[in-house]
Amino acid sequence: MQEKTIEKTDLSFEDFKKEVIQDYKTAVISRECSLLGRREVLTGKAKFGIFGDGKEVPQLAMAKAFKNGDFRSGYYRDQTFMMALNLFSVEEFFAGLYGNTNLEKEPMAAGRQMGGHFGTHSLQEDGTWKNLAEQKNSSADISPTAGQMPRLLGLAQASKIYRNVEGIDIAPQFSDNGNEVAWGTIGNASTSEGLFWETINAAGVMQVPMVISVWDDEYGISVPAKYQTTKENISEILKGFQRDEHGDGYEIIKVKGWNYPELMEAYQKASKISREEHVPVLIHVYELTQPQGHSTSGSHERYKSEDRLGWEREYDCNVQMRKWMLESDLATEEELKALEKEAKKIVREGKKAAWNEVTQGPKAAQKEMIGLLDSVAQSTSNANFIQPLKQEIENLDNPEKHQILRAGRKALRYVREENTSAKSELINWIDNYIKITQPDYSSHLHSESEFSALNIDAIAPTYDADAEEVDARLILRENFDKIFANKPETLIFGEDTGNIGDVNQGLEGMQEKYGELRVADTGIREATILGQGIGMAMRGLRPIAEIQYLDYILYALQIMSDDLATLHYRTKGKQKAPLIVRTRGHRLEGIWHSGSPMGGLVHLLRGIHILVPRNMTVAAGFYNTLLESDEPGLIVECLNGYRLKEKMPNNLGEFRTPLGVVETIREGEDITLVSYGSTLRIIEQAAKDLLEVGINAEIIDVQSLLPLDLNQDMVKSVAKTNRLLVIDEDVPGGASAYILQEIVENQNAYKHLDSKPQTLTAKAHRPAYGTDGDYFSKPSAEDIFDKVYEIFNEVDPNQFPSLK
Repeated sequence: MQEKTIEKTDLSFEDFKKEVIQDYKTAVISRECSLLGRREVLTGKAKFGIFGDGKEVPQLAMAKAFKNGDFRSGYYRDQTFMMALNLFSVEEFFAGLYGNTNLEKEPMAAGRQMGGHFGTHSLQEDGTWKNLAEQKNSSADISPTAGQMPRLLGLAQASKIYRNVEGIDIAPQFSDNGNEVAWGTIGNASTSEGLFWETINAAGVMQVPMVISVWDDEYGISVPAKYQTTKENISEILKGFQRDEHGDGYEIIKVKGWNYPELMEAYQKASKISREEHVPVLIHVYELTQPQGHSTSGSHERYKSEDRLGWEREYDCNVQMRKWMLESDLATEEELKALEKEAKKIVREGKKAAWNEVTQGPKAAQKEMIGLLDSVAQSTSNANFIQPLKQEIENLDNPEKHQILRAGRKALRYVREENTSAKSELINWIDNYIKITQPDYSSHLHSESEFSALNIDAIAPTYDADAEEVDARLILRENFDKIFANKPETLIFGEDTGNIGDVNQGLEGMQEKYGELRVADTGIREATILGQGIGMAMRGLRPIAEIQYLDYILYALQIMSDDLATLHYRTKGKQKAPLIVRTRGHRLEGIWHSGSPMGGLVHLLRGIHILVPRNMTVAAGFYNTLLESDEPGLIVECLNGYRLKEKMPNNLGEFRTPLGVVETIREGEDITLVSYGSTLRIIEQAAKDLLEVGINAEIIDVQSLLPLDLNQDMVKSVAKTNRLLVIDEDVPGGASAYILQEIVENQNAYKHLDSKPQTLTAKAHRPAYGTDGDYFSKPSAEDIFDKVYEIFNEVDPNQFPSLK
């Protein structure tokens, strides 16, 4: 084994020796957690396990180079790294494995994610930021492979912004002059994903302080590298990204994953380059092993040869580190055996403590339920049905919450016609248990702090007496100008956003005024545009990520759905990313840019506010509202509205459109028409035509789909008109079905209806090209007229004779 010395200028030999021994102890503890964790899954105490065994030693090296203010964006093998930084304990490892919902005991995710998903707390109890520059940070992990990469780009870009943009008052809380590095980790097989390549390219172009470690054990579950990577070597095929005299790029380092001294040297070098020069670095950590296979779902003996398994046993990184320590006289065999024995004891004790903690509550509830069922059985003639439920609960050695609750709820079925104190006690217990327990699984989908977007008071736009009617794009432009002038932490970026001021000139002149870092062009790469926004928002900045057209959101939908929408929820309120996503769509002609996959977005983006302003004044108000809040939002501007005329407000940057509040834009008594976006203009035309035949329609603009009509104003309209039509340019069953459910089911509008509630949507296909294609694909004014008229023909065929 090749030996190299480690730079020890700041350490005496004895101190260096102690540090190495402590590192080895951390590696052994981590390995024992993996081994015992697998057994806990196989014995049924935990559902699933995926561990970091085989990756311990390189993670020790990464931890040594990691400094306060730095951020990690990694994946589910990184437990040793977290342990080495004292960000993760043995007891917390098992608390995550067991799914403990107590955030104090399971601070990574409060049981909302399986073990192996790591994150630190960025927020105080009241939702305000901690001082992230004074702590070591880990962005909360997600499972989708390579999904951590786009966010990594934004975490790194934040350092560039903090170093180069002047006047950001909040900077000291988040950055030390941009000296932070964003550290990414990924398995070698996951580098096959497009998100990895998009991020690699973007970081090389942008030159941000980012270090990516590729843990290469030559497999992706059971599939070997020859099916994953050209030449079976990620650093080899990335050589073209190496920086040289011809241009910027990456520093690429290749190092064996079992060689402790070389790993230490590699990571210190990477940290220095990236931190000081703001250059991205890729570290290809190869010759790694995975001693227990991919996860508890199977065994790697099924797909690895005996030769490979033998090599893995010999070149296990912990085995090699131990060998090097003995050869270098850093420890004796007796010392290491004693250390290993102690490590096993620490892990066993941590496991026991975590298990006792997670079972304590259910066991107490079990005892209470047994008593309740016993009382119910004694007070009913149906005791023969209650006793088996009681016996079932009594027989549970390791009860779970749902098992206890299920027994109580089933018992109520057998006493449904009775009225006893025992039954009342059971009902009260069930109601209270659900009230206490449900938030453990459902809280913090949105902010619960005072900065929630729903707590931002509305401020109406105001106008001078002689307010000029201007192209609506100018209202956006002037409002953005006020935002950028007053909020130096705000920035915007996207395709064509910078130099030309976006494709519709809503940012005209802004780059020249505020600089290329704050109003920036990007490449054509929607997923990493979103990733830039997520990462920067997690570091205190207020980014606006522009996706040129709503259809292109689909390129970034996985990141928005799996990362941004779940961040606050999956950390139980301990991390946030108040990113605004700006895009444009609605009523276009052609399959692409038609801009109405709203039903899909509503379903997939719970956790993000979805705002659909009908004009640019309403849109500008939404930007102002979201920037006062601490939540993410998607704003869909009407693409065919930029050149329409609107009055210029005199309180730009100050007026705020409230979220979840509908607006009645036309009063009427006969039928309620509900829609949003550009379709409203067509509905207004149809309403004029309907008035000519004696039908006076009321028109409601929902304005925001998530949240939707928090004041339940739509049902008030239906109570007046007794008829309802929801009109939408989305496909059948899309946003129209969502809106209809809200009105009829949640707001109980069925009580007021004299006619069947209906929807009018686009055809099931995307709209065909051209004006004719639009007419035959989406609801037209004639379609709306005819649909409403048919409803009234059914009501009174004499007054409204059939059109056919």
